[in-house]
Amino acid sequence: MVKNPLTLVAVSHGTVDPVGQARIAALARAVRQQIKAGVEVLLTHVDVQTPQVGEVLAGLPADRSAVVVPVLLSGGYHVKVDLKRAAQDIPVAPALGPDELLVDLLARRAVDAGFVRGHHQVVLGAAGSTDAGAVADCRAVAYRLAERLGTPVAEGYLSAAQPRVAAAVGTLRARDPRRPVLVLSYLLAPGYFQSLLVSEATAAGAETTTIPLLGQAGPVPGELVDLVLRRFRDTVDACLTPGTTARRPIASPC
Repeated sequence: MVKNPLTLVAVSHGTVDPVGQARIAALARAVRQQIKAGVEVLLTHVDVQTPQVGEVLAGLPADRSAVVVPVLLSGGYHVKVDLKRAAQDIPVAPALGPDELLVDLLARRAVDAGFVRGHHQVVLGAAGSTDAGAVADCRAVAYRLAERLGTPVAEGYLSAAQPRVAAAVGTLRARDPRRPVLVLSYLLAPGYFQSLLVSEATAAGAETTTIPLLGQAGPVPGELVDLVLRRFRDTVDACLTPGTTARRPIASPC
């Protein structure tokens, strides 16, 4: 059964940083501009900010289908527990990462920062998680990025997982002090973790730390818009497959 209308419920982590809030809101607007006519896009949060995802989902009209799209880079606790609990039997898309579109964007950030193969040593700086699967997601991105850049990419985390960013930078500096260390931010938006990344990386001797994936201002990177839309479409398609069920039957994909 196909039922309209359809809502894409985008869920970010949430931040108290006003620039970070603005960048996440800009991503939601960019998705709204490119999605199929008639599909509503709502921005919600799993922590820190309001509206909270559970409140928004509970308030959806009974005749409206929905898909939850995590605006999160890895499939950690928030995706596996918090969002599943809030969504109940509303479909939840996978996290944004790992994905080649993220590798594309990270590689572009590296080039923009002046990366030179054979000269720079590279660290991928991520938030970190107690969830082993989320850490594996980050490791997969680092591996694919290393293939793309043609140089090893070390992982560094800001919480929960090891090694810490400072330790990863320190290891590379000790291994070859003549080669500068470039830290690529694997964070979505400005906020606490981006500030921590810059301070830890700089204190450990990194020459450059890139801006977060959404940047500080300006147009939203197309890779992120395309990735949110892809997660939405793929989840809609999966729910239209015979034998799948959802509390609110899914409408046709955008």
